[in-house]
Amino acid sequence: MDRDRYDPFVKTFFECDPTVVTGIFSELLAAMRAEESLPPGSYMSQNYDTAQANPEIHVLPGNLKDARDSIFPYFWGTDGWSSPLHLENVRGPANYASLVGALACLLKNPNLCTDSYSQRSNELEVKAITALANLVFYHTIDPWGIFTIGGTISNMYAGKIGIEKVLPGAMRKGLQGQIVAGIVSEAAHYCAATIAGWLGLGTENLHEIPTDRTLSMRLDLFEEKLESLYEQGVRVAFVIATFGTTDAFGIDDIASIRRIIDEKAAKYDVPAPQLHADAAVGWGNCFLNEYNTHENPLKLNANVLPVIERAKAACQGLHHADSVTLDFHKTGRGHYPSSAFIVNRKDDLKYLARSKDETPYFPEADSRRDPALFTLETSRPGLGPYTVMASLNGIGLMGWQMLMGRALELAQYLKNKLAQLDYCKVLNADTCGASVVWWVLPKGRNASEIFSRLEDGTLTADETTRYFAEVTRLFYKRERSMDPARDARLSMTTSVGYRPHGHNLPAWKAVFFNPKTDEAIIDQLIASIEEMS
Repeated sequence: MDRDRYDPFVKTFFECDPTVVTGIFSELLAAMRAEESLPPGSYMSQNYDTAQANPEIHVLPGNLKDARDSIFPYFWGTDGWSSPLHLENVRGPANYASLVGALACLLKNPNLCTDSYSQRSNELEVKAITALANLVFYHTIDPWGIFTIGGTISNMYAGKIGIEKVLPGAMRKGLQGQIVAGIVSEAAHYCAATIAGWLGLGTENLHEIPTDRTLSMRLDLFEEKLESLYEQGVRVAFVIATFGTTDAFGIDDIASIRRIIDEKAAKYDVPAPQLHADAAVGWGNCFLNEYNTHENPLKLNANVLPVIERAKAACQGLHHADSVTLDFHKTGRGHYPSSAFIVNRKDDLKYLARSKDETPYFPEADSRRDPALFTLETSRPGLGPYTVMASLNGIGLMGWQMLMGRALELAQYLKNKLAQLDYCKVLNADTCGASVVWWVLPKGRNASEIFSRLEDGTLTADETTRYFAEVTRLFYKRERSMDPARDARLSMTTSVGYRPHGHNLPAWKAVFFNPKTDEAIIDQLIASIEEMS
């Protein structure tokens, strides 16, 4: 080896030079700060063919500025969602306490498989998971869990536990020709179908239960379906209750679902399915569990206090779940990936366990604490616990209550404004989340009357097609005419999750995840609707 070349190369890329690293980081921060003063960025012209044809791996070693130059055009071309006009979906800007945690994690680069690969970072994961478990399950006794790469994988863990509960030995023997099913609501995230397919149940054995107008699973139909499946000898592995649907923030009655599955399992003398709460979106409402609405210390608007009380009541249902998924990169405004899968009782993880003989790379693994003995992933980054603990403690409980309370204030403000327009109809008026879904019809239409006719089945097929087309057409009309410097960016959903008489309801959608959004932006949104309709 030519050491005259090798030694400087190692020094450049494997020794920390604070001046160079912080200088480049300062340049990236300056670009971020410049971006914050701009409206939401439109999609830049993308050339995938050129990207594939010119991967551009340099021949000679360079330096860290070469590394910066190779990624900067794409960094600048990626929207950071820092503009308060971003209302499209369940995403907002990442908070800077989370950035502090992420930087610390990236500097050490732990792998959360065993203590030997992560040392105290493994301990930090236990601390972060327990903090979140106490928040959502509320004084739970023996929780445990891990951070995963996303909500789909977190939900998959629950599904796998359920399979092992109702079909012991499936990890080794497979489904053995048995029909195994799962149950979700029609408003549940589509990842449930992914899970059913990937776990071998088959998507045809995932049963979707219709919701009521509040986007909550209909308990009567759920009970009928569960009874029917058991009568047919089907093994029901899991029921995924949704705690905050992605579009309209519907919440399932988890306590009642718990009662039904326990009663039916006892009646048919079968193991109860895993009751999992997909709270990827809605878990943040748990920060409000102890908010005193009578004293109202944050001086929240009076009309949002009943919403908070409903949110607090809904959070009580999480105590009845066997496990939960939460995405800190959503409500927590943290960095990807920071999804958590948490079991209410640590003993449930035995259904995923492997022996040390099956993990020869980790002979030092300790089943009492090392996740490598039960996780799907062998390599798990430490970003989750680092960003979560930095955010939780940097922002503090009162800070989180301000963030959640403000989001609910703005959602309620928009709902109230839309309710004053006859040609608009809010479709999730009674939900207690940060999202609003609604219809905009041409002026002269009575949106509430049309919606009532749709629900009672007196709207003709031609009328339904026409009105739905009008909702969609007006959305894209606004998209074409909006001023990107002052008009909020919205999104369109083709189905809010409530399907009266089998109709998927299209709707406009706004989600209040950006803490800098204010009432003036909503007023301008209403003005843009009035000018266009």
